[in-house]
Amino acid sequence: MRIVNLVENTEGLSCCRAEHGLCFYIETKKHKILMDTGQSDLLIENAKKLGVDLTKVDIAFLSHGHYDHSGGILPFAKINSTARIYIKADAFGDYYSTNYGDEPKFIGIDKSIRDLEQVEVIDGNVEIDDELSVFAGIGYDNPAPLTNKRLFKKEDGELINDDFAHEQCLVIKQDGKTYLFSGCAHHGVLNVLDRYKELYGDDPDYVFSGFHTMRKSGNYTDEDKAYIENTAEQLKSYKSKFYTCHCTGVEPYEMMKNILGDKIDYIHCGDSVEVFECDTATSTRTVVKKSGGSSMKWHKFFAWATVCCFIMCMITGYKRK
Repeated sequence: MRIVNLVENTEGLSCCRAEHGLCFYIETKKHKILMDTGQSDLLIENAKKLGVDLTKVDIAFLSHGHYDHSGGILPFAKINSTARIYIKADAFGDYYSTNYGDEPKFIGIDKSIRDLEQVEVIDGNVEIDDELSVFAGIGYDNPAPLTNKRLFKKEDGELINDDFAHEQCLVIKQDGKTYLFSGCAHHGVLNVLDRYKELYGDDPDYVFSGFHTMRKSGNYTDEDKAYIENTAEQLKSYKSKFYTCHCTGVEPYEMMKNILGDKIDYIHCGDSVEVFECDTATSTRTVVKKSGGSSMKWHKFFAWATVCCFIMCMITGYKRK
């Protein structure tokens, strides 16, 4: 299994540009998949830089009806007219956000996406094949992210709090392992995991998801911190390995990392994760390989340091002459 982040808020590999949004490219034994598409055509630019051929994608999946996950669908469809695109019916609703007293801003998806012949409008739980399935119907037994309070949907001309009925999750099974993909986990990652366990009977082995804990202002209240830390404490009880990104936010991630340690990592734009079975004489073990991320920033630091040292040597050598 190979998972490549094509679009995310933060820069990983130096060759990739970042934007507020999310897009994963996933290679399985049977499929080449897009999970969300970011907010623009940036996925196409970054895919070329990373050697990902989007024309070979056979399935695309939209996690929920927000622009920063769906904006790349139309550009993608121009270069790939055969991939089936699975979108929940509710995702075509009218969704808005409010930021610190501003006028409500439309954050829904482009309605013309529904006219694409390759779009499959689905509802509820869908089994695509023995490798892929989709589920919805997530509840609220645990608290939802506090940042949801500024997100709304329009019904009968009135703005009401969004219940995120348009949210759905992708599940992939391969080599005895299960992978759960959730775009923003607007219901709350604990509620997503509860729904998964209700349907599949156990914890997923790997979870790729934003947690929607980021404050754009960077100001985290005591209530925010309590929610973040409580979520992390409860995630400790799961056997899952968590890869987070996008709407989680760097500061909330660092709070969770302090609690979860190696159970959680951040996926930056351009990062990739490979999970494969390694046969030994006595057993089979799972090997996880993560590339890119903050290590690239150190590579750039050392590269620039080398250049600076070279220049200084040239200058001092010249002066001695």
